[in-house]
Amino acid sequence: MSQPLPLDGLSAVVTGAGRGLGRAEALELARLGASVVVNDYGQPGRDGSGEASAAPAEEVAEEIRAAGGRAVAHLGDVSDHDQARALVELAVSAYGKLDVLVNNAGILRDRMVFSMTEDEWDSVIRVHLKGHFNTTHFAASHWRSRSKESGSPVYGRIVNTSSEAFLAGSAGQPNYAAAKGGIVGLTTSTALALAKYGVTANAICPRARTRMTEDVFAGFEEPTDGRFDALAPEHVSPLVGYLASPAAAKVNGQLLVVHGGMVAIMERPRVAAKFDSSKEAFSFDELDELISPYYEDRPVNETFAAAEVLGLKRD
Repeated sequence: MSQPLPLDGLSAVVTGAGRGLGRAEALELARLGASVVVNDYGQPGRDGSGEASAAPAEEVAEEIRAAGGRAVAHLGDVSDHDQARALVELAVSAYGKLDVLVNNAGILRDRMVFSMTEDEWDSVIRVHLKGHFNTTHFAASHWRSRSKESGSPVYGRIVNTSSEAFLAGSAGQPNYAAAKGGIVGLTTSTALALAKYGVTANAICPRARTRMTEDVFAGFEEPTDGRFDALAPEHVSPLVGYLASPAAAKVNGQLLVVHGGMVAIMERPRVAAKFDSSKEAFSFDELDELISPYYEDRPVNETFAAAEVLGLKRD
C-alpha cells in the first residue's frame, strides 16, 4: 500500500504560476498531492505590459492534469480586489475549501529613485504588496469563518514571496525593495493574527533565474555541461511544498532565504549598538560624540557586494 502524499486532500492557490517560480511551485504542490488553482494574468512583459492571456495558466494546469493531478486555471490580476476575491472563491467552489495560498505574482519597473515616475512606483507596489494583501485578506476571511463555524482551528498555510532586494538593498529597485519589505511586515502581522485559527504565514526570499531576475543573474547562465544549476526555480519549490505541509505546523512568521541546496532562516533585526544619554535626553553634541565614532571606521556605503549576498561565484 502506497504512502499518502504530504498534501493529499489539500487545495492550493498559486499566484503568478504561469511561468518561472510560480509554475515550479504549482507543479511541486501538485506533485505532493494538492489540488491547485493556477493563477496568472498572462501578460508577456515582465513590467506588466502586453495583453492579458489565459494561455500560461492553462498550460500549467494542463501539465498538472496530464501528470494525474487536479488543477484549474484562473486568469486574474491579484492587484484587483474583486479579482482576488474571485480567485479564492474559485478554489472553494472547485475543491470545497482553500488550504494553501502561495503569493508569487509580481512585476518589475526598475529605475533609480531620482528618475522613477509615480506610476512606476505605484504599479510595483500595487502588484506585489497590494496583490499579496488582497489574496491574503480573502483567504484569511475564509479560514476565520470556517474556524468560527467549527469552533476549532482549521488548516491554513500562507507562503509569501519577498526578496533579498529588501534585505541587502538594490539601488535601481526602490519600488521593488520597498514592496518586498512590506510583504515581510504583512507576513509577520498575518502570522500573529491567524495563529489562533490554525493558520501559519511565512515568507521566502528565493534566488532563481527567471525572466524577473535575468538582469540580477547576468553572468550566472544556466550550465550547458550537465552541472548542477543552483538557480533553477525547481530548487526553490520544495521549500514551498514543505511550508505548505502539516510538517511545518510550528513554522510561523518566519523569513527564509532559499536556492538550490541552501535554506537560511533569517533572524529578526538585532541591536548592533546602544547609547544612553548622560542626561534625561540627548543633545546634538552628545549624539555626535557617541554615534560618529561608531561609524568612523565603517565604509560609507556599508552594503554587501552582490556575490557575497547571493553566495555565488562567477566562473
